[in-house]
Amino acid sequence: MLNFDEARFLKIQKGAASLASRIDTVIASALNGGAENLFFLGTGGVAYLMQPAFQLLQRNSGFPTFLDYPAELVISGSKNLTSRSIVVMPSLSGTTKESVAMLAKLKETGATVLTFVGHEETPLGKGGDHVFVNFAEDDTSCESFYLQSLFVALSVMKFRKEIASYDAVVAELQTLPELLLEVKRSFEPQAETFAAKIAGSDYHIFTGGGNVWPAALYYGTCILEEMQWIRTRPVHASDFFHGTLELVEKGVSVMLFKGEDAYRPLAERVESFAPNYTDKLTVLDSKDFALPGLSEEVRALVSPIVLATVLERVSAHLEVMRNHPLVTRRYYKRVAY
Repeated sequence: MLNFDEARFLKIQKGAASLASRIDTVIASALNGGAENLFFLGTGGVAYLMQPAFQLLQRNSGFPTFLDYPAELVISGSKNLTSRSIVVMPSLSGTTKESVAMLAKLKETGATVLTFVGHEETPLGKGGDHVFVNFAEDDTSCESFYLQSLFVALSVMKFRKEIASYDAVVAELQTLPELLLEVKRSFEPQAETFAAKIAGSDYHIFTGGGNVWPAALYYGTCILEEMQWIRTRPVHASDFFHGTLELVEKGVSVMLFKGEDAYRPLAERVESFAPNYTDKLTVLDSKDFALPGLSEEVRALVSPIVLATVLERVSAHLEVMRNHPLVTRRYYKRVAY
């Protein structure tokens, strides 16, 4: 595979999977200690990666769960954010400015803080009440963070007896690193073609529903806009027909992500509409990839992880094709802002 280290990838994803037991222990301790709600507080792209876990709890658990912006909470606070809150704060670098500021506020509040970082010797790597370190870099962090946040959600549901299949689900998730590597291998022959479709337009509409919507939002915003300077319009499939559809015409690229959860029909609606008006509809469907040994329940949970691992292959080809390395920035961490 182009510019890819298989051993490194497996080590990172196995590292994420290995955190399941400890995450479960910490969540159980916090809930036994009287925790009353949970906040996912990420900044930027990593916040998008928390959304599938947030949605899982929001829709399938009675435990109050929030997803908010640290930059806003530092200013306003929240009546729901108290000493009885569990806070999940992810940051690959461990140094994200807004999250570091939020951490200081959380110390004053007395909430139980779980930090998920790629580097331990950092403010967030040292500052959490419970620190989960799994080294990763931009090209391997999506799967890692998706998986860790999913373990948090599943552990909450286990404690509250809202999921009967916890042990079986977690056991299946332990096999995911090797399965993802096979997904990458199977997609590699198509990755360059997919990348060419992205390189062939200077504007793309990205859309999806359910737990793969964050994958569309992340890829459009954090990869194409930030790392490739390509303009995108991410829009949730639920909102596609309330404004964005008027932008669809011949030559307009629509990138549609399809998952395997209950919200798949939202994507199918877009898929039925778009080809009538544009000749540039591209569909990426997690259902197209073999994941031997995974149940339908788990396949639905990991759809965004599967799409993330495929899109990494697209990015690897795209940066070569456009002669624009993914690490190239104009402003991000280069100028004061």
